Amino acid sequence: MADAKFPDDFLWGGAIAANQAEGAYLADGKGLTTVDVIPHGKNRMPIKLGLIESVTLDENEYYPSHQAIDFYHRYKEDIALLAEMGFTVFRTSIAWSRIFPKGDERQPNQAGLQFYRDMFLECKKYGIEPLVTLCHFDVPLHLVTEYGSWRSRKMIDFFAHYAKTCFEAFDGLVKYWLTFNEINILLHSPFSGAGLQFKEGENKEQVKYQAAHHELVASALVTRIAHEINPENQIGCMLAGGNFYPYSCKPEDVWTALEKDRENLFFIDVQARGAYPAYAAKIFREKQVALEVEEGDNEILKHTVDFVSFSYYASRCAAADMNEKNTSAANVVKSLKNPYLQVSDWGWGIDPLGLRIAMNTLHDRYQKPLFLVENGLGAKDTVEANGEINDDYRIAYLREHIKAMKDAIADGIPLMGYTSWGCIDLVAASTGEMGKRYGFIYVDRDDAGHGTLQRTRKKSFYWYKKVIATNGESLD
Repeated sequence: MADAKFPDDFLWGGAIAANQAEGAYLADGKGLTTVDVIPHGKNRMPIKLGLIESVTLDENEYYPSHQAIDFYHRYKEDIALLAEMGFTVFRTSIAWSRIFPKGDERQPNQAGLQFYRDMFLECKKYGIEPLVTLCHFDVPLHLVTEYGSWRSRKMIDFFAHYAKTCFEAFDGLVKYWLTFNEINILLHSPFSGAGLQFKEGENKEQVKYQAAHHELVASALVTRIAHEINPENQIGCMLAGGNFYPYSCKPEDVWTALEKDRENLFFIDVQARGAYPAYAAKIFREKQVALEVEEGDNEILKHTVDFVSFSYYASRCAAADMNEKNTSAANVVKSLKNPYLQVSDWGWGIDPLGLRIAMNTLHDRYQKPLFLVENGLGAKDTVEANGEINDDYRIAYLREHIKAMKDAIADGIPLMGYTSWGCIDLVAASTGEMGKRYGFIYVDRDDAGHGTLQRTRKKSFYWYKKVIATNGESLD
């Protein structure tokens, strides 16, 4: 669509997360988080799923988060590179345990506040707006061992106190906030998503949905607090996005796809509409979930978000007969292989039109502005003999998805901005690998933690710089 243009105030940038980039896992008073005890290798997935009770570090394991790409000590160099590309927005997260090392203290760790203040000031120096996630897959480990993490109602107060501390400390520096990253992943990866571990024989669905209720109340409460502290604050929710396609036009497949979409959108229905959806009662009934809702909870939930942010990497496929044999192990959200799509090195279907479909679905449902805060291609990059990294495959992926965004804007969808995922190579959340790279900037580090950490501009760095300079007009 030649007539579609990005708005003049469109925010262009990229995204990282504290636990995948900062490293310095115990520096300046920081406490341990859930991610700090998730190793690389064979135990990673069972721990992420909450099936192994891992709350101590094992000297025989390698933990990628401990050093990651050392953004903590190199943020000035990295933000300068982002500014060179022309970023107007930079999405990152605050490590809760840098501000409150245990998570339940009343007084914050000043060194942690100072680090983020300095980093946000560095962004502002270049005219870059920080977009900040309060909880991006890291819960202070003490809250897991002491309270059972989000299965405890006490977490609502801890999280609200932490968020209020951040809103006050960074008032004037940050106005775009997200409460929980990919909140729906709690259902699929309970420990990495929400610090949940399961006891033998208990109803896992009860634990997950009760924890979800606590997160949803906390999110709404924090949204209210942010608006009270500064009415200019813009608060969003965050969905791991991508529609489920029916595997065929068999009605049972269509129904299964609808149910899978609802399972994903359940959280956002509450955060964007302010109440549990009608279909929730059936879900709870079928899963034998007896939700404990306290007086006042439903009033708090009415504080809805200002915008809906989401990640989009791939669409998904669903059929009435989905089982271990026919679903891909490539992602925690299970999907059938779509025969019409090419896949990435990690088996994720490449579907730019699916992004346009997802954007239309979300706006039809919520009528709120959208913000695409994660999108990109995880791939293996090769450093040539002359030091160049020619990642044309990444450029091709991003080009088609930016075109799809443009088409969705022509459809009438209000899109605030775009932050591609892992703008600097970082530790992959799913696998703990460094070799699964997303960035415009290459980081010299391997899956075992070896390397100089030197930063190198890839071919896509220069391409994205041109995209931003032309506000999405030049995509060649």
